[in-house]
Amino acid sequence: MPEGHSLHRLARQMDDVFGGQAVAVSSPQGRFALDAARIDGHVLESAFAKGKQLFCHFSNDLYLRVHLGLYGAFDFGGDEYFRGASSIGAPRRVGERESSQSAAPEPYTGPPEPVGAVRARVVSEHGWADLRGPTACEVLEHDQVQRQLAKLGPDPLVAAAAHFDAAKGRAIQAEPQALLEAGLAEFRAKLARTRTPICTALMNQELVSGVGNIYRAEVLFRQRLDPQRPANDISARKVRALWFDLVALMEDGVRQGKIITTEEADREPGLPLWPDNAYYVYQRQGRQCRRCAAQVSLAEVAGRKLYWCPRCQRRR
Repeated sequence: MPEGHSLHRLARQMDDVFGGQAVAVSSPQGRFALDAARIDGHVLESAFAKGKQLFCHFSNDLYLRVHLGLYGAFDFGGDEYFRGASSIGAPRRVGERESSQSAAPEPYTGPPEPVGAVRARVVSEHGWADLRGPTACEVLEHDQVQRQLAKLGPDPLVAAAAHFDAAKGRAIQAEPQALLEAGLAEFRAKLARTRTPICTALMNQELVSGVGNIYRAEVLFRQRLDPQRPANDISARKVRALWFDLVALMEDGVRQGKIITTEEADREPGLPLWPDNAYYVYQRQGRQCRRCAAQVSLAEVAGRKLYWCPRCQRRR
């Protein structure tokens, strides 16, 4: 499933391609047709993400909400003014597919014919986006958006994006550090109320939003935390370090379009950074830990694969 950094990149790209423009919204597949008609022809004023969900605000005060889930992805294209990733979402084996502009691009005549089950299509003068395979794709009113947002825990990327003002129903800018500290306070309070193992807590979108299996495994290794340690047994100092490490890693993911968590000193020489040197423990079961001689372990916890180093991450 695409993790939080991908959704923030997606929100940024929706703003870049469609922001401030009246757009045509349709559902070639048909399943989204009634909702598409509610926002068709209106201006896409802004897009923002929280956790693994995308919200697009339209000029008639309706919102498109998208949760990509395991299989959802947006494909993008357009004329010579279009720049950005040509695909954001699943599958993510090699990160996003970046668009390539030739020296003499073919004349743009509009979006191509839909291929496959296109749930939603958004078209402007200079670009288009096709959505396939999402878990959720719906149009909501402001109060419904508030209820969706209220279900989600703090997002480590909140300072890298616009903060959504629940009272005014619009995006506002706030001091990044103040937002980060507020997110940390909420994160700490939520962890303090549960004895759930920290490996499970980090995957609970009600406790912290946007963290998926890769960020979960990697940040626990980087912080040398036993995955089975109860969340409320972690010191305030360590919770702070965990939070700000998530912030740094996920902000890197927004910039790069890939998750890379390793430090240069821990990478194997002669191998490319992506994907061979990108991770410490994720999908490295049975291989030697980058920082010790132990073998990376693998177990299934709550239906998801958990990777960790039993030596670097033993209980202290």
